[in-house]
Amino acid sequence: MNDRSREAHDAPSVVALDHISKSFAGVRALDDVSLAIRPGEVVCLAGENGSGKSTLIKALSGAQPAESGTVSFHGQPQAQISPIGAVRAGVQVIYQDFSLFPNLTVAENIAFNDRLARGTRWIDWREMRRTAEAALGRIGVDIPLDAVVEDLPVASKQLVAIARALVDEARLIVMDEPTAALTEREVKHLLGIISRLKERGIAVLFVSHKLAEVFSVCERVVVLRNGRLVAEGPVDEFDPASLTHHMTGREIDAAPVVSADAPRGSDLLQVRHLSREGAFSDVSLDLAAGESLGIVGLLGSGRSELAKALFGMDPASSGTIRIEGEEARIDSISDAMERGIAYVPEDRLTEGLFLTQSIGANIAAGSFRRLAGTFGLVRKSDIRDEADGWVERLSIATPSSDLPVSSLSGGNQQRVMLARWLATTPRILILNGPTVGVDVGSKADIHRTIADLAAEGLGVIVISDDLPEVLACCNRIMVMRDGRIVDERRNDDVTENELSHLLSSDAEDA
Repeated sequence: MNDRSREAHDAPSVVALDHISKSFAGVRALDDVSLAIRPGEVVCLAGENGSGKSTLIKALSGAQPAESGTVSFHGQPQAQISPIGAVRAGVQVIYQDFSLFPNLTVAENIAFNDRLARGTRWIDWREMRRTAEAALGRIGVDIPLDAVVEDLPVASKQLVAIARALVDEARLIVMDEPTAALTEREVKHLLGIISRLKERGIAVLFVSHKLAEVFSVCERVVVLRNGRLVAEGPVDEFDPASLTHHMTGREIDAAPVVSADAPRGSDLLQVRHLSREGAFSDVSLDLAAGESLGIVGLLGSGRSELAKALFGMDPASSGTIRIEGEEARIDSISDAMERGIAYVPEDRLTEGLFLTQSIGANIAAGSFRRLAGTFGLVRKSDIRDEADGWVERLSIATPSSDLPVSSLSGGNQQRVMLARWLATTPRILILNGPTVGVDVGSKADIHRTIADLAAEGLGVIVISDDLPEVLACCNRIMVMRDGRIVDERRNDDVTENELSHLLSSDAEDA
């Protein structure tokens, strides 16, 4: 242990929660939870969706005070916590949406809170740039200060949010699913930055469903389940199986759920030389009934653009698509649906769900034409019956399909998206990032659902950069890079490391 680490270990906790409890509408979200985080410590907060992680974060940041228990900053108990009080104590929370000002520049976003805290009426633009430049330098990144934040890639937005936290003299940075939308290369960069923060004595509370990241960067793990702290200890006391068991309360088999030798039916989909300028070029692939085909690629590889072309959202400019041997012109979503193609998008919140509408309305949204009776009217009872059937089949955890879909966890929202498109009785199902932001238990359930759908005769395409995911639930895997398919492997003929190498542009020189 070096001198800095020894001093951090002996120092008072940055934050300590003692016997914290919180309820919502009679439901216990946190039940007698105690947790302390020391300077320079990277702690993983693990748990399934709905376990109480978000409530705990809101309690320590002052966004939603606990109803009982005590929160202390630097050894000092707080009678009442406000968000600004938590910030002044050095607690910074970086949420999944980063909470940046999209229409402002990088420099303005980084220095804004500092100027606000000083109460200055006039802005010194040179000083603002110096502040932003120094903050970015502390994490070793170079982002153009005049760039407008909404034009930045996700990884750069993440770094801007971290730099802003450092300007406010952060002592604890809470990162809520920081890698959910990052590529593998960007994840490695972020984990390196977290290590540098640790060396500076800054503590990190790291929330992630990706267990490999937890074991690579965290030194202690705290597990919540149903609002209670069920396990805590050094990371080397856990392995993926034991951590998963603590999170879910059940055993989850990590073995692949599909076999490369699973029986294939006749070809459902044949794509030949499909291209769209600036997105992808000369893509050819086949998909058989009963097959799950993985397409992996980094951000910008053309993977999502290909999915949207097959579903008619952004049609291809050249090439041919055949469905069950018959040439199909897919210039719109309605063309795709008429041909039996369904698409579950990667961003369910902005592209997939009607968040203020009921679970039932979301499930039935793709089936209104089928459900319509006389004069084109759809009865509420028919919507409810349709929804309740899918709620049961896909094990969507809700007491009623009349509740808003926003009330569900990420995993259950994803099941609602699946239900909507399965209700259209598709022959081809395209899943783009099917488990992004989904907890480990729900992820395993969705993988099993994918395998079951293929076994029922659907053709399934899984588009993802989650390599363990495609190895688990796809018979074949195609690698996409720079808009082209560059390789194809069976799932029993390639390892995760080999796939990772194939995704990189460095593979071109191998």
